[in-house]
Amino acid sequence: MELVCGCYEQVLFRFMVHREPGRSGQSEKWTPMADFTHHGHAASLSAVAVNNCFVVTGSKDETIHIYDMKKKVAHGALMHHNGTINCLKFFGNGHLISGGEDGLICVWDGKRWDCLKSIKAHKGHVTSLSAHPSGKLALSVGTDKTLQTWNLIEGRSAFIKNIKQNAYIVEWSPSGEKYIVVTINKIDIYQLETASIIGTITTAKRISSVPFISDSILAVAGDEEIVRLFDYDSLKCLCEFKAHENRVKDVCSFEVPEHHVIVIASTDGFIKMWRHNPTKKAPPSLLCEVNTKARLTCLGVWLDSVTDTKDQLPTAAAPSPVNKEE
Repeated sequence: MELVCGCYEQVLFRFMVHREPGRSGQSEKWTPMADFTHHGHAASLSAVAVNNCFVVTGSKDETIHIYDMKKKVAHGALMHHNGTINCLKFFGNGHLISGGEDGLICVWDGKRWDCLKSIKAHKGHVTSLSAHPSGKLALSVGTDKTLQTWNLIEGRSAFIKNIKQNAYIVEWSPSGEKYIVVTINKIDIYQLETASIIGTITTAKRISSVPFISDSILAVAGDEEIVRLFDYDSLKCLCEFKAHENRVKDVCSFEVPEHHVIVIASTDGFIKMWRHNPTKKAPPSLLCEVNTKARLTCLGVWLDSVTDTKDQLPTAAAPSPVNKEE
């Protein structure tokens, strides 16, 4: 596995994580080792996305850069947006979805890297987007105070909902039955069937990252050193722990045999990996850490052994003229 992260200093870092059996009764040892750095962007990195073969990074320089993880080479750049790339999401290995300050959502072929569809999605910036696990729907939020649902099969808007504030994060639950919308320091939890709010979590500080650790647990991080795990059915805080010495910028999680891991990046320059037991309310325990000595902005984890069977969006969502906007 490899940790990939971007920073204000325009650099992409990659760290190979080595796992070694523990000695006589000791825990397994995890050690991150510097593997690769690339200074490809002309401005700070703002987003990163990972699939089985590639890492893509978005930047304030208006470009998306592609890195082949298996060959360990830069694979080129995508230039369609006019403004900062705010969000990047892979759906399997078949497609990449990007959103930016220009209000566009672009769907890219993840093999030829053609822009299959360019949609004028929001009157303001696109701040976040998320594809449903089925690949049929996507959600996006922007600075026009709207939450939009997209039909990915037909490549058109399916529903527009006005919200009271600008939203900065939207995310489907792993089951696709619920989704969350984050506005500054508030998380609204929606039920898909009714499109109505069924619960709200409020924090004291601005929220920067809210990944689903499981289908019932949210990790909530932001402008403080503390990370909290919430049960989003009961809305109760299961535990909290001091993850860093400065504000947290990004959080992600993954599972490997015998380990449920939470990875956290901060502006203090550290990436830390934590072992979490979802069946217990105890705080996670630290597995390992690495100091990049940079101000980190975005984070991803590349798992070479993972294969994703959902590597294509529904075929009807595919070819459309490259420069067509809807």
